[in-house]
Amino acid sequence: MSETAKLILDGQTYELPIVEGTEKEKAIDISKLRATTGYITLDSGYKNTGATVSKITFLDGEKGILHYRGYPIEQLAEKASFLEVAYLLIYGDLPNKEQMEFFENSITHHTLVHEDLRRIFEAFPTGAHPMGVLSAMLASLSTYYPEAQNPNRSVEAIDLTMHRLIAKIPTLAAQAYKSSLGQPTIYPQNSLGYTENFLNMMFAMPTYEYEVDPVVADAMNKLLILHADHEQNCSTSTVRIVGSSQANLYSSISAGVAALWGPLHGGANQAVIEMLEMIKADGGNIDRWIERAKDKNDSFRLMGFGHRVYKNFDPRAKIIKKSCDDVLNKLGISDPVLEIAKKLEEHALKDPYFVDRQLYPNVDFYSGIIYRAIGIPTEMFTVMFAIGRLPGWIAQWKEMIERGEPIGRPRQIYNGPVNREYKPLDQR
Repeated sequence: MSETAKLILDGQTYELPIVEGTEKEKAIDISKLRATTGYITLDSGYKNTGATVSKITFLDGEKGILHYRGYPIEQLAEKASFLEVAYLLIYGDLPNKEQMEFFENSITHHTLVHEDLRRIFEAFPTGAHPMGVLSAMLASLSTYYPEAQNPNRSVEAIDLTMHRLIAKIPTLAAQAYKSSLGQPTIYPQNSLGYTENFLNMMFAMPTYEYEVDPVVADAMNKLLILHADHEQNCSTSTVRIVGSSQANLYSSISAGVAALWGPLHGGANQAVIEMLEMIKADGGNIDRWIERAKDKNDSFRLMGFGHRVYKNFDPRAKIIKKSCDDVLNKLGISDPVLEIAKKLEEHALKDPYFVDRQLYPNVDFYSGIIYRAIGIPTEMFTVMFAIGRLPGWIAQWKEMIERGEPIGRPRQIYNGPVNREYKPLDQR
C-alpha cells in the first residue's frame, strides 16, 4: 500500500498521498485538498510548496549538492561547454557528436537580430539599465516571429524558437551595452565560440580588434554553466507561471528577466561590487565592516556570503573560486576594489563567526569579482546571469508545456474589510 499522510479537520480524517522523488525527497500531495476538505494551505513565498514535479535539476541545500539531469555540477563545469549543458537541460541527455554539430550550427545560424531592432535600442534613454532593455527586446522578438505566438506549434517550430533565443540573447545583451555607451554595434562573428563571440561583441570596436583571452573565456563558460538552472527559484517559477497561460516563449523569458532583475535574486553579484565600492569609499577598513556585519543591531550585511538555499556551502562557489584566482593572476589587474574583495574573503574564511555560521563566499561573490576584472560594468552583471540562466528557463518552460500543466493560479486567505456599503462621493 502506498504511503499516505493523515490530516484531521473538524473531527474527520483525510488521507493525502505521499510523493517520493528519485533522490528520496518527499512531498505531501495536496492537489485535491480544497476539493475534498474545503481548505487550502497557506505558504507565504511558496517556501514549502512544490509547484511541479521536474526531471531537470536537483539541489540539496543541506548537503551542498547541485545536479543537472543527474550530472554533478562539478563534472559539467570542469568538462563541458555551455552549449552542451544547454542541450542537456533542454533535451534531457548530453548530445552525441551529430546532435552537437546540428545544435551548434543552428545557434550560429541565428545569432543576428533584425536591423529594425536598432531603432528600438535608439529609443531608450541614455543610461537605461541593460536589464530593462534586454527584457523589452526579448519580448519584442515575438513580434518579429509571430508564428511563435501559436500555442499549437510543431516540435520543429518550438525547437527553432528555443535555438533563436539562445543564439540572439548574447547579441541583444551586447547591443544593449554598446547602445548605453553610444558605441557602434559589433556584429556576431560566427567563427568564434559562444562565449568568445559574446566577449568580442562587448569589447571590440570597428577600429579595434579584441583578443579573447582563453582564461577569461574559460571562466565565462564556467559561470554560464553554473548559472544555467537552479530548480524552482523566483525567475524560473515566473517563466513557468507566465508560460502556463500559453503566452509565447519570448514573452515568458522576458518575464523571467524582469524577475531576475531584483536585488534579492539575480542582482546579488551587482550588490557585491556595490558593497566593495562602499567599503573602499569609507577608507577600506575591512575590520570595521566585519564588525558591523556581526552586530545584529546593525542593518549592514555582507553581500555574497551565505545562501538562502545552501545551508552548508554553495558547490558553485568552490568551482568558480579557482577560475576567479586564475583570471586575477592572468590579467594582473591592480584594482583597490578587487584587493578589498580578496582581503574580505580571506578574513571571512578564517573568522569563527562566519565559519560557525557557514557564511562562506557564494557564487555571486566570485562572479562579481570576475566580471569586474574582465571589464564588464556592474549594471551588466545581472544580464550575464540571464544569459546563463536562459537554457534552464527554456527547459522548465518546455517541460511544463509537454506535460500539459494547468494555468498557474495560486489561492489566498482574504483578511480585508467585509460588508462595506457604498456611499456617494458627497457623503464620504
